[in-house]
Parts: sequence; C-alpha cells; structure tokens
Amino acid sequence: MRIGFLGIGNMGRPMAGKLLDAGHELWVYDIRDEAMQPLLERQARKAASPRDLADACETVVVSLPTLAIFRQALDELLTGEALKTVVNTCTVGGPFVAEVERLCAARGVTVIDAPISGGPAGATAGTLAVMVSGDPQTVESLQPVFRAWGPTVVVAGETVGAAQTMKLTNNILFAVGLVATSEAMTMAEKGGIAPETMLQVLNNGTGRNFSTAHVFPANIVPGTFDFGATLEILMKDVDLAIEQGEALGVPMWVCQAARLVMLHGTFQGRSAQDLSRIVEIVREGAKED
Repeated sequence: MRIGFLGIGNMGRPMAGKLLDAGHELWVYDIRDEAMQPLLERQARKAASPRDLADACETVVVSLPTLAIFRQALDELLTGEALKTVVNTCTVGGPFVAEVERLCAARGVTVIDAPISGGPAGATAGTLAVMVSGDPQTVESLQPVFRAWGPTVVVAGETVGAAQTMKLTNNILFAVGLVATSEAMTMAEKGGIAPETMLQVLNNGTGRNFSTAHVFPANIVPGTFDFGATLEILMKDVDLAIEQGEALGVPMWVCQAARLVMLHGTFQGRSAQDLSRIVEIVREGAKED
C-alpha cells in the first residue's frame, strides 16, 4: 500500500518504520526535517506539507501530540486531492474524533480510529496493542497496517469513538498505576528496601503493573528517565479520561487524585519532562529523614 504518515515523533517514527519493514510505500511529513531523516534514508518519500501528503496518498496515518495541532493539520489534509482515509492513532477523546469524522465526511473522507498502547518501546519492538473502530470494510482493508504495529488488534465497533473509550480506559490504569507505584516505591526506599529487591517482590506478587514491570526497571531505577512521553501528554490523556468518565456518570475519584500529582508537577515546570519523572515529584514531597 501507499501510505502517508503525518507526525514523526517518539511514537510516529518507529510506527512509520514498521510500515517500511512490511514493504509499504511510505510518504512522511513532520515540521522537523531531522525527525524525517532516518526514514528518508530508508527510501521513504518526503512530503512538503500535510496537503502534499494528501495529494500523494489515499490513506494518511496521523500521529500528533495535541488536539490543536491535529485540528490545524486536518484543515490542510482535507484540501488534498487523493485522500480517502484518515487513520487516527492519537488519544484525542470521543468528542474530538466525532468532530474529525464530521469534517472528513463533508469531504468524502473516511475516518478510522486506531489509538495504540505500548509506548515507544512497544512501537520499536512492533508489539503495540491497536484499538480500532470505524467502517468494517475499511478496517479490514487496513489490517496489514495495524498488524505491522503489533499482534494485538482489537475492533471496538463501528462507532468511531469506541476505540477512544477503550484507549482512555487503558490510560487511566497506566496513569494511576504510575503515580501509585511512585508512592509505593518511595515508601519502600525510605524504609530501607533496595528498589531492585522491591521490584522483585512486586513483579512476582499482586502489586505487578506496567510501571513495576517496565517503567521502573527500564527508566527510573537506572536513572535514565527516558520512557519517551512527556508529563504534558499524560496529563492530556488523564483530562480526557476524566471528561469521558464524568460524561458517562462514572465517579473518577482515583483518577482525579492521580491528576493532582501531575498538576503539581506542571506547576513545578515539569510539563515537558519525561513522564517517568513523576517519581521525583513524590520523592520531593516526602518528609526528610
């Protein structure tokens, strides 16, 4: 397939690379030339703008960090002459993806929602979980694209926003788990237990979660703090999740508590820092011995 990829960031770069690995013809666009360069060296084609991408490709995958950037890029995409399908991999929430669908439908363009989970490491390894919703025939035709990103492809339904609900549900548990694990690990360290020793217990007991299994051993204990996504991005996802839950009449007590920790980090000027540094917010808040 000829595929356009809009947004070559920490997730977009490895995901686009997997499409090249699978033999697809790839066109790419990002505002940063240096972000595209590794893909161009692998024979990807460079588009000059979102519109240029949509002039060349019937299918364009979108991987952008904020709703505002997505909205601006969509205005340009929809002026493209070849565009028939937009594949959204971003976490944007149900109301926003419904807006995208309306705008695209007015131009005869189909939207397939395909948010992903697994982080930059999963994107690099090709082990992402892909949550998909939209027109069944189009979803089926795009299976080779989704399978290039990971072996787990779950169809949430025909309503485009269904995949967003699925993704936000996942992200609630990731965010809350990261904050709770940061508190628990700080407590263990102040109690004199080595992080590696505590993780051995947690990952073989009932406390195991994504943060104990991956974020702490790979990004926090070594002190690299390089998970690959910022606190600002996680905060955006948590805000969307709370909005979604409350719209459905669900009390979001624990999610709100986790958000307060992230908000405190934002007030400290940590928005652009790696999300794994949430543990530092907790450590700094701990009482001195």
